[in-house]
Amino acid sequence: MAFISVFEVLGPNMVGPSSSHTAGASAIAYLAQKMLGEKVKSASFTLYGSFAKTYRGHGTDRALIGGIMGYETDDTRIRKSFEIADSLGISYQFIENHEDTEVYPNTVEIAMTGENGRQMTVRGESIGGGKVRIVGINGVEVDFSGEYSAVIVIQQDKPGVVAHITKCISDRKINIAFMRLFREAKGHTAYTIVESDGNLPQEIADEIKQNEFVRDVMIVQA
Repeated sequence: MAFISVFEVLGPNMVGPSSSHTAGASAIAYLAQKMLGEKVKSASFTLYGSFAKTYRGHGTDRALIGGIMGYETDDTRIRKSFEIADSLGISYQFIENHEDTEVYPNTVEIAMTGENGRQMTVRGESIGGGKVRIVGINGVEVDFSGEYSAVIVIQQDKPGVVAHITKCISDRKINIAFMRLFREAKGHTAYTIVESDGNLPQEIADEIKQNEFVRDVMIVQA
């Protein structure tokens, strides 16, 4: 018999009517802006499945805007996220995709540009109870929850890179909860995602970048 916690019964602390359509959407966008690593200046949200059908009525749109501005799921500013984003000069658009039906029902793909010109696309799924799964970064299929602090390494798929990453983490006495490698194809762009039980020191990014095949490192604190 499976057991669930009282928090799964009650749901997350949140603003909005739906843990899947509001809190989950906010959490995906919140993780996305953390991964971008700078303030979002423009964002395009492509909505799939039930997100595309009900995003206005369930406040998914306001939750997504709040999330990219760094608001957590229980931040009451989400109610006025459109007005706040407009006042900050953040541009945004929502695109309904009703053609791709082989997609998880509560899915959004966020294409962001930061204040320093950095661009990134993140695809996420809201899987219920406010929990989410990030399933794509810049078109590469990945899989992580955001429930743990994570090091996300963008690299060329070359021998020795993963060993370098694990050594940097081991030298810092960081306990690894999960570690996964995702890649476009052999020898092409790859993503190593390492999730940890505790917070990650920011300086570990500079250490990992010392490998010639590492292109970028993102630290996402839970």
